[in-house]
Amino acid sequence: MTPTPHIAVLGSANMDLVAYVTRAPRRGETVTGREFRTIPGGKGANQAVAAARAGATVSMIGAVGTDVFGARLRSTLEHSGVDTDLLRTVETPTGTAHIVVDDEGGNSIVVVPGANGTVKGLTPGDEALIASANALLLQLEIPAKGALAAARAARRHGVRTVLTPAPAQHLPDELLAATDLLLPNEHEAATLTGITDDPHAAARSLLSQVPEVVITLGSRGSLYAARGAEPVMVPAPRVTAVDTTGAGDTFAGTLAVALAEGRPVPDALTWASSAAALSVQRPGASASMPYRKEIDARAADPATTNGAPA
Repeated sequence: MTPTPHIAVLGSANMDLVAYVTRAPRRGETVTGREFRTIPGGKGANQAVAAARAGATVSMIGAVGTDVFGARLRSTLEHSGVDTDLLRTVETPTGTAHIVVDDEGGNSIVVVPGANGTVKGLTPGDEALIASANALLLQLEIPAKGALAAARAARRHGVRTVLTPAPAQHLPDELLAATDLLLPNEHEAATLTGITDDPHAAARSLLSQVPEVVITLGSRGSLYAARGAEPVMVPAPRVTAVDTTGAGDTFAGTLAVALAEGRPVPDALTWASSAAALSVQRPGASASMPYRKEIDARAADPATTNGAPA
């Protein structure tokens, strides 16, 4: 039996303030929404919940405020089985994400970092936790200094680092040098490489900086590339999206679990794509994330091809 992997996550925890509309407003325009929800999110917390629901032991490093949003985020993580002993409580307000979701499931997001902006390095206990993990998940909704400190700690202890370069931005060479697997979507890959219409070429470009890349391609699936190996393209399940918020984080958390369990890359990508496809059929970010039994059932269905991790 495969041992349960331990995934460490250093990243953001936000409260998502979500407005559902027929279509998103243009600049200077006001539209009427049909529903509003507050949903626990943040790319770090989302990936932690996804990995925990996919069957891993998960520990979260980050920061929330002393406000009601911070308490709810901590409770949500713990309810999903995520260890929050190293999730700091600070005086700065908890981070928020202001999200508009349209009837086609598309979204636009404004993130206000809040407490996440205080995660500029490791505190006592963080490095020991990272050292005990099979993989470290990182994103960029915290300061680059914090992500770099964690990636370097993981490299010192031989822990695989998976970096989601979102929000898209210039990545310090030092951070890329400490990254094992880079996990951008096609838009982030284009931002990083300047290559807008050829994911294979973008992946080859990124391999000059990191040893492994997975580019998620929406309804076309996902592309894996590694130095010295043939690329692997895996289609995603065909689904009708309700809300794509958090689908990429679902993919990232689930993929980290699959790889830590030693699954072959095509199987790991298929499993992660199945999880993302389930998530887009439900509203919200962490609230939409599937559990392991659901992912297994979806991945085992040969009729599900051609759909979406976002």
